[in-house]
Amino acid sequence: MSTGTEEDGRTRDTGRGEDDGRAAGAERAARRDAAVRAAVAQGLLGPGSPLVALLDVTGVRESAAGLWDAFAAVTPAGTPVLHAFAVKATPLVPVLRLLHTEGIGAEVASPGELALARAAGVPPERTVLDSPAKTPAELREALALGIAVNADNPQELARIDALAAGSPPGSGGLRSPVGIRVNPQVGGGTIEALSTATATSKFGVALRDEGAREWVVRAYLDRPWLTRLHTHTGSQGIALPLMARGVAETYALAEEINRRAGRQQVDTVDIGGGLPVDFTSDAVEPTYARYARLLKETVPGLFDGRYGLVTEFGRSLLAKHGTVVTRVEYAKSAGGRAVAVTHAGVQVATRTVYAPAAWPLRIAAYDAAGRPKTGPAVTQDVAGPACFAGDLLARGIPLPLLEQDDHVAVLDTGAYAFAHHYGYNSLPRPAVHGFTADRADGTGEGVSFALVRPAQTTGELVAESGGAHADALLP
Repeated sequence: MSTGTEEDGRTRDTGRGEDDGRAAGAERAARRDAAVRAAVAQGLLGPGSPLVALLDVTGVRESAAGLWDAFAAVTPAGTPVLHAFAVKATPLVPVLRLLHTEGIGAEVASPGELALARAAGVPPERTVLDSPAKTPAELREALALGIAVNADNPQELARIDALAAGSPPGSGGLRSPVGIRVNPQVGGGTIEALSTATATSKFGVALRDEGAREWVVRAYLDRPWLTRLHTHTGSQGIALPLMARGVAETYALAEEINRRAGRQQVDTVDIGGGLPVDFTSDAVEPTYARYARLLKETVPGLFDGRYGLVTEFGRSLLAKHGTVVTRVEYAKSAGGRAVAVTHAGVQVATRTVYAPAAWPLRIAAYDAAGRPKTGPAVTQDVAGPACFAGDLLARGIPLPLLEQDDHVAVLDTGAYAFAHHYGYNSLPRPAVHGFTADRADGTGEGVSFALVRPAQTTGELVAESGGAHADALLP
């Protein structure tokens, strides 16, 4: 586990105050404007490549630094802290590698995510495995590598017992830190599908169910090698006080286990992630600093140096730093409303298309040269390319009138968007480029790009769709 001073020798600034959210947002917007114009000028966007995803490398680094600073400010010096990025949020190897260089580990929830983390060079000791459906093979691999494992339920713990059988007494035969995920059952937020601490959540051991709390305590007393507790209340749509309450309930359980064990058996609490993102503006709100202060006020004992901490933030690290940019292929009108038909839709913003009320995204208009478009606001729809009526990125929003060959930017899409391709209509995955801007003045000069993931070719698409087995179903 890492500490406030990283093993690479960098000492992190813990005395810095919170950044001015508005100023940081304005700087981010300026870098984005410069990147869009440069993408057009350098040919990343054009008639033959009408869709691209852009990732602000500077912004990602700033988010990582902000996370470190926030928790360093509320923990005593020397407190073991591991910030593990939730790989599900942006499962791209170069992104994981970038975060790794910023001292951020990986939280994985499948064999595929573990493979991505390993390909990015994230070491086992900075990796955490969480999943409600781990197979024996997954558990065996993680425990052999020394990856931290959070058992989801009694049956999974029994599997870990079996893998540890035959080891020296008291050791469990395990290289890995092992804990149990608990569901504090403190309630849900505004998005039911992302609320993981409800009475009937599929995740973890439900602490308020009859006999469950005592089972958890006994599991620890019977297994001295169980040294962690894990919880996660949910993500988008969860209020900070509810998140803090979930952590408080888990801390109280850790204290009970240690009291009954007569020693500090639970030495680390994994508080999950879930910091929500404001998708209505460029400002970052809430901040990691605000959440960390709330946690210290709510659960002071967790921050007195007796416990190590693990966090598993995902969306809040990446969302603000990604932008999908697409050309307007056609501009038309229907029922008196302007409609811009683009190449970005359900395949890159699936949640927004299918649940627009829960997942609205901001849209920015750029002209054919990639400059921010000006002019009177006109109510219009921004449509994607898929062949169903609901493939709309935005409905009835005011923008300068979009015309053919203009560009549309879909903002705040760095997490759970372009990296999670949905293959409707066999639409290919877009290229993803990271960018840095030496001079973010909107001219596009001083912007450099690095390919994160190439665009999917039609040949690759055919191969994925069984092209090599065309005759498989014939007599």
